[in-house]
Order: sequence, then structure tokens, then C-alpha cells
Amino acid sequence: MSERSSGTGRLTTGVVWAVLLLGLWLWGQEVTDVRPGTAAPTTGDVAAVGRPPDAELPPAAKPLGAALPQRIDIPYLGVQAPVVARGLDAQGAVDPPPFDQAGVVGWYAGGAKPGAAGTALMVGHVDTQTRPAVFYKISALKPGERVRVIRDDGKVAEFTVDDVQVVTRDHFDAHQAYGPRQSGRAELRLITCGGSFDRATRSYTANVIVSAYLTDADR
Repeated sequence: MSERSSGTGRLTTGVVWAVLLLGLWLWGQEVTDVRPGTAAPTTGDVAAVGRPPDAELPPAAKPLGAALPQRIDIPYLGVQAPVVARGLDAQGAVDPPPFDQAGVVGWYAGGAKPGAAGTALMVGHVDTQTRPAVFYKISALKPGERVRVIRDDGKVAEFTVDDVQVVTRDHFDAHQAYGPRQSGRAELRLITCGGSFDRATRSYTANVIVSAYLTDADR
């Protein structure tokens, strides 16, 4: 766990949860800002597919015990990335990995652990000033695709994507975006920037939010 996240408590009250959600929205606005003298990064965003009405998804698996995430694999995208624990920044947003670690995914250590009951939050950059980053293509995921999280207890928590959304700032609902979809499930959110790049504000116009839930686990 990072130094900043070691003192962060679990989300136990509605007030703390609301602050975190607001911070995540601010993070989505600011995480890919362009520094002076650089070109605006390109976006990996495509139209979100949501959940097709005929999508057949597996039943949810029983939540696992608590264990720390070590790596995330997204086979459909060819992503294999280390996961590091992160806390909150001064604005109350999940503090993402630095830009020089654009291939690393940040997990909010004050929330649920991936595979345990609750919603585990993972954030990653869509790009840097010079190249695509770890979550550049996550908006191309579709319901039914798998996300695997390797944990420090030797278990691999396998999640099934059930929803992919590009949520604009004008229509942003923090609880709908990041809150649990079904009580008692082990859920996962992958979050990055999306939409188009606004050169005036030097930020993206939306967030890409991938929702998944635990459907299997093995060693």
C-alpha cells in the first residue's frame, strides 16, 4: 500500500462516499491535462456499447475473502498490467499512477478489494502527452468480456463485463456511475478519461466506466 493510502479508511458513510465520487469526476477532468508546450493527447474512446438486450451473462459468484490485487489482465485487449494501491489526492480523487508509469493501474486502497464484496475501483490513464496508456482501449470492451485480477492470496478473481458507458460531464451521476449495481456482489469498475479532448480546458469531456462483477475464481 502506498504511503498516501495507508491512512485512508474504508468508505463507511454516505458523506465519505459522496466526496470520493466527486473527486473521481474531478480526476476525470484533470488527469490528462496537457502541460505547456506539448501537443494534446489523442483519445482511445469509441462509442460505448452499454448492455445489448440479448446479452447472456453468467451468474455472479460468491464474493471472496479480502486480498490485495497484484496484476490485472484483460485478454480481449491484450492488457497485462501491475496494480498499485493508491489513496486520494487533495481534491478527494483517487490518486492515479504518475505519467511515467502509464502502464500501471491504480487501485483505491480505501475501498473494496477486488473479489471481495463491494465495488473495487481501478483507475488508469488513457494516454500521456506522447503515447497511449494502459486504459487506452477499454471503451472497446463489450458485455461478456473477462477481466482477471491476480491477488496476493494466490487466487485469480475473474470478472465479467456487464456494462460499458461513456458518461459526459453534463449527464454525470456519481452514484450511478461508481456505486454498486447489485447489493452483495463483488464488483469492479475500470475508470479512465473519454469523449473528446477539449483544447480550451485541456481536459476530456467524459469518463469511460467499465462495470464488471465476479463470476469465477481459481488459483
